[in-house]
Formats: sequence, structure tokens, C-alpha cells
Amino acid sequence: MTLHIFNPEHDIALAANLANFTAPHAGRQLRHDLGFIPALWAEEGDSVLVDNPERAAYDYDRFLHAVNRQLKDYAPVRKNFLPRWENKNPSSDITKIQPWGWDVALKARLKRSGADERLLPTDVQLDVIRQLSHRRTSAQLLPLLQCEGTVGESFECHTEEEIRLLLERYGRLVLKAPWSSSGRGLRFVNSTTFTTHQAGWLRNLFATQGSVMAEPFFDKEKDFGMEFYAGEDGSIRYLGLSLFHTANGAYTGNILATENKKREMISRYISIELLDSIKENICSSLPAILKGGYTGPFGVDMMVVKGERFLLHPCVEINLRRTMGHVALALTPTDDEMVRVMRIEFADGRYKMKVERV
Repeated sequence: MTLHIFNPEHDIALAANLANFTAPHAGRQLRHDLGFIPALWAEEGDSVLVDNPERAAYDYDRFLHAVNRQLKDYAPVRKNFLPRWENKNPSSDITKIQPWGWDVALKARLKRSGADERLLPTDVQLDVIRQLSHRRTSAQLLPLLQCEGTVGESFECHTEEEIRLLLERYGRLVLKAPWSSSGRGLRFVNSTTFTTHQAGWLRNLFATQGSVMAEPFFDKEKDFGMEFYAGEDGSIRYLGLSLFHTANGAYTGNILATENKKREMISRYISIELLDSIKENICSSLPAILKGGYTGPFGVDMMVVKGERFLLHPCVEINLRRTMGHVALALTPTDDEMVRVMRIEFADGRYKMKVERV
């Protein structure tokens, strides 16, 4: 039996890198309210670890009812919801643990709860995952994907002077913390408005995370991504496109459609030939960067850039964890004419996931 865990605070936990990490309230509530999410891809007989099994089962059933109104052919498999193991003995039937993402905080929590250490990654493995989750991994992959029709550069900077030199060169930059969650850890700066507050933010990151990633600013037309799976043999397998929406850098929703339909939607901006070439290059180039240090689902965020013609930024970010794009893939309709949107909303004091007409 595989035990699935939704730990959306993973990105923040990676940045903190503390065994006794306490997630911000929003992260804890997201985990509490949507802890049932892994049931969408878990196999029959698997279990999902949640804060409140009764509430998770109720919310899951309500969500499935709503999904079946929108996606007529969706056939879910029943799952078990297990309470968090605090002061309890975990099931001996568990043979594998699959969280949203692995970090030292999750390992420590599972270890305190009595999880079999043979099912947990070693500290060395966790350190490798954390280093590969650094945004420099995206910067290493990006030049390997460059070809006609693409744009994008990324620089790892260790001093404020390096940032100022890049500002003189490009005029506008996006500064990114090496580890941060969606919509956080980003600053948009230009050569005339580089404030003392921004300089202070930089110095804090240099002190706590060692560096800052700097990228030229591009005028975005559309967000999207590709979802993959890194196998134990080091191979990379493509899973599907992810067409998602953001607001101020934070995730708000995903398009639910067949792969054919999503390819058609993206082809309005960039050619299918370019899209397929980038997909193949990721599958062939990334194994040499990961070197077997990460196994599991991951996503590569991309964007269509405005200009005289649309261009593709093929690697805005790599998320070495499960993503909401994988959730959307678990809800893929079979009818090319059926297009829906999956949204995460906060209303009435709770996070809710909805599937609606576009």
C-alpha cells in the first residue's frame, strides 16, 4: 500500500530547511482543507494521510459529485483516509510513501510518528533534493533548450554589485529567491527604482540562502508548463501539458482538457514543432543534471512572451515535486470538445477546489 500526503507547505519548508519547521497558517489550512487531493491519483487500496479523515472523506465526496456534473466520464477509485499519526502506530501495510514533496520537516514529522525509516529518504538524499530544487537547476537547463523561437537567460548572483551590473545591461530584472513558494520570493526591479528596501531584501537573501537568481524581465502573454516523471533509472517521462492561471505570481487555476485540445490552444501562440522539440530536449538533457538525485513527478513552468511575434521561454522554473498541473492531469476529460477550469478559491474561511465551465 502506498501512503499519499499533501504537504503544500513543501516549498517554504525547503527554504527553511528545519526539522522542527512550522508552516505559516495559510499553508496549514490549505493542507487541512484540501488534504484529500492525492485521492485523485492514488490507486485502489492506497491511503491518504489527512488531518481529519471524516472531513476529508466528506470533502472528497462533494468534490467528486461536482466533478461528475462537469466531467461525465470521470470514474474515481475509492481510497482510505488515515488520520495523522501523532501518538499513533502507523499501518504496517504501508510499503511506500509519496508526499507532494520531500523535505526535512516532513521526514522529521513522519519519523516522530513512528514511520518505518526504510520508507523515508536519508538525510543525504534530502540534501540532494533540496540542492536540485534550487533555482540554479532551471538556469542550468535553460541554455540547453535554447533554439530559434525561444528566449530566456538566468544568472546566479552573490553580490549586490552583480545585480546592478545586470540592471545596467537589461534595464529591468526579475529577482528570485533560490527557494520560495509560488508568488513569493520574487521582486521586479529596474535601473531607476532599485530602492533601499529592495537592497535590504537582497542582503537578507545573500545571508540566508547564499545567492539570488536574476533574469531579464519579459512581457508575458501566457503561462503554461509541462509535467514529467523522473524514473528510478534516471529516465524522464513526459506526462502532459499544464495550462494554468496565476495572479501576482500565485497559482489560481488550471485548464482541464485533453492533450490534443491543450496542444491546439498553445499552437495559437507557438508551433507544435517547437513545443515537441522542447519536450524532447527536456527528456534528453535533464537526466545529466539530476543525475538520479530525484525520483518522482515534477513540472517545468514556461511562458509565451509578447513581441513582434510570440516567443517561448522554455524554462521559467522547475518544480521538483508534484504540482497542480499533475492534479489537473488526473482530471483530464476524454472528449476533445470538453474544456473546464479547475480553481482553488478561499471563501467562507476555507480553501475549496472547484471544477467549472470556462
